Amino acid sequence: MQKHPALVGIVPRKNLWDVIQEKKWYHIPVESAPKNARFAEYLGFYFPSVFGEEMRYKVKFYAKVKKVNVVKRIELFPEEKEHKRADKDYFQFHLWKIEELPKPIPSFRWRRIVHIPTSCEKLFSAEEINDLYDASPLEEKMYLEMKKREITAERQFYVKVGRKFYCLDFGIFCKKGNMDVECDGEKYHILPGALAKDRERNNELTSFGWCVLRFSGKEINQTIKNCFIKIERTIGNLGGISKIKVLT
Repeated sequence: MQKHPALVGIVPRKNLWDVIQEKKWYHIPVESAPKNARFAEYLGFYFPSVFGEEMRYKVKFYAKVKKVNVVKRIELFPEEKEHKRADKDYFQFHLWKIEELPKPIPSFRWRRIVHIPTSCEKLFSAEEINDLYDASPLEEKMYLEMKKREITAERQFYVKVGRKFYCLDFGIFCKKGNMDVECDGEKYHILPGALAKDRERNNELTSFGWCVLRFSGKEINQTIKNCFIKIERTIGNLGGISKIKVLT
């Protein structure tokens, strides 16, 4: 079945939500935009804590995309000529009517959210924020199996260790420690320096108390039960999954 690309973006400040509602456009830097950004047919909007109890930590509104063009930031905000990114390229999404989702999509755990590549189908069916991610087929297969086994995991979860940020495929939070589960496509490991980069990352995370499990595409596609024997054993060794304190 053909997927229709969509994008969820954060609305960091109330004045930007005013712009979205009144001027019917949304902007993101081209250099940090997800790959599918230009082709998004719908945008969903995620709201942080500044928006108060009714809206915070949720994707609550959406809009159909009319068109997308690339402009300099100074064209969007001519009054901010001295801004450090004034001459940088931005995607400007021109929008149709801003509408409320039938059911808000909550984030149950505090996390860093910028942009979430998703699909229209997921935007209108997701029950929580992790359901939105439209990542690789390997990650999707692992996530669906985790849900089936009632393993609570955070997808594309950013953690800071030392001075570095790492994006985990799956962060699993347990009573006696935390766990990172990675899905490695076969093509990734033919890239120069990939193994050395993984080793450095694993060592860094482990030195800060994380348990790291990595599974190849072959393991996930052919022996996924064995993958979950290791995952569930590690969860058990870490005292079981910790109860989420739901964000409100």
